[in-house]
Amino acid sequence: MIDDRFAAECLGPVEEAVRRAAAAEIMPRFRALTADQVAEKNGPHDLVTVADRGAEAHLTAALTALLPGSVVVGEEGVAVDPGRYTALAGDRPVWIVDPIDGTRTFVRGDEGFCTLVALAHRGELLASWTYAPAHDRMATALRGGGARLDGAALRAGSPAAGAPLEIAASYPFHTTPEAKRALLRLRTEGVRARPCAGSAGLEYLEIARGALDATVFAWENAWDHAAGLLLVAEAGGAHTTLSGAPFHLAGGNALPFVTARDTETVTRIRHLLLGDHPAP
Repeated sequence: MIDDRFAAECLGPVEEAVRRAAAAEIMPRFRALTADQVAEKNGPHDLVTVADRGAEAHLTAALTALLPGSVVVGEEGVAVDPGRYTALAGDRPVWIVDPIDGTRTFVRGDEGFCTLVALAHRGELLASWTYAPAHDRMATALRGGGARLDGAALRAGSPAAGAPLEIAASYPFHTTPEAKRALLRLRTEGVRARPCAGSAGLEYLEIARGALDATVFAWENAWDHAAGLLLVAEAGGAHTTLSGAPFHLAGGNALPFVTARDTETVTRIRHLLLGDHPAP
């Protein structure tokens, strides 16, 4: 039986597994990729590299050995076999893995990428790891146990009173027409919305450390969001989907969804997206 005690006990071993995967598979290829080591999955905005595949294979072996009977839902594994995603709705413990969150950034040789791992069971997030290998920074979260960055406690705090909300958002043209209309409502007084950087995981870390007020995302791949959602929650933040329901790992969420430094900010941004509330 998996529980919070197991999640706490595995914080260190998983951190070491993530660091080893990055050292073996990712960093030796950083700024050293050849053309034949990069491929498109679903067009030029969806890239995969030998580093992505190697790191996910490395983590899959290490994580399933740590917890026999568990399964991995990873970005690259699901690209090969979409049916693997259904494990998120099952009874077995699931490791949710994004080997390189921000692959396009990695391919460009920029440092804004990370490795994301989260442990979930029956739809509940228990622990998460966000590792930025180019900067050797590790953020962890444990359900009910708080969030930490390089060992120091994280607190998201609240936005400054009267200041414009700083929001990182999905590109409006990379989504459905309904979500696009909602995202365009962020173009209003009292909001400074910018496009999401290459890594969703690093944007969540910015919220958890109080350097960004909120994110608004219009896609729901669990490997992009699971680790960050728990990190922000354990730092005192909150999230909601457009319907007002919590984010569901297995999918079917009302999009866009909001994650922010506090509950009040989440509510304000959700109403703004719905168009039924004045700008924050």
